[in-house]
Amino acid sequence: MPLRRVLICTAIFAVEVFAQGPRGSLAGPGIRFLGAEPGRPGQVVKGAPYSADVTTEFTQVLGDGNRIHQVASERVYRDSEGRTRRETSLAGTGLSSPGDAGVPLAFVEDPVAGASFVLDLTKRAVTRTPWRQPPPNGPAGRNSQSRLANPNLKTESLGRQTIAGVIAEGTRNTQTIPAGQIGNALPIQVVNERWYSPELQAVILQKRSDPRSGESVYQWNNIIRAEPPSTLFVVPADFQVSQGPGPRIRGPRPGQPR
Repeated sequence: MPLRRVLICTAIFAVEVFAQGPRGSLAGPGIRFLGAEPGRPGQVVKGAPYSADVTTEFTQVLGDGNRIHQVASERVYRDSEGRTRRETSLAGTGLSSPGDAGVPLAFVEDPVAGASFVLDLTKRAVTRTPWRQPPPNGPAGRNSQSRLANPNLKTESLGRQTIAGVIAEGTRNTQTIPAGQIGNALPIQVVNERWYSPELQAVILQKRSDPRSGESVYQWNNIIRAEPPSTLFVVPADFQVSQGPGPRIRGPRPGQPR
């Protein structure tokens, strides 16, 4: 795979972590890659296969009244062995070149084979890196302790509701930044609403509102509970394979079990 593609793929993951940030964190403005979370390394979930369409929508109103609106769509899959795949493109993300038509990519995480793959579906090339499972309750556990000790963070239950045909449990976190903490004249509230499906062990709807950076909505649709085709998790024989630099280290994803 050409070096440019490797750099683009690396940038995708780095930008995802920056844009999402841990719940309650003070994520700042910057480039955002609007994409689905499944397909990044995490705790393996077996026996809960799915296919789904995922959209991520971002809206920001600037001080002069100008408005930025971006929408990205992806297709995500997980099989009964815990393998995941997500299909996306760089169109509209700010990471593709002016002449690119979107650079269709597929990200496959295969804990069974112990490998992660980034497939360039246009050039029929793939980069392989070792797959590494993060320690259970590592970053997530530390974030939970931080939230419990934070007097400016309020967490409330929103009960249960059916979303895209799946029962989900909702929570709302409201992070208050006191006046003067970052030079702000008045308190700032960052609200994160999260709907988690115990059956799928994934977040299927998440809404975030931050006066400094705008609003985002991440949502699953057209959820199918059947086993996806096994070919989706296998690198085609005619793809040119190159070895990546090593395991990618990334932060927790909203769809990751807590």
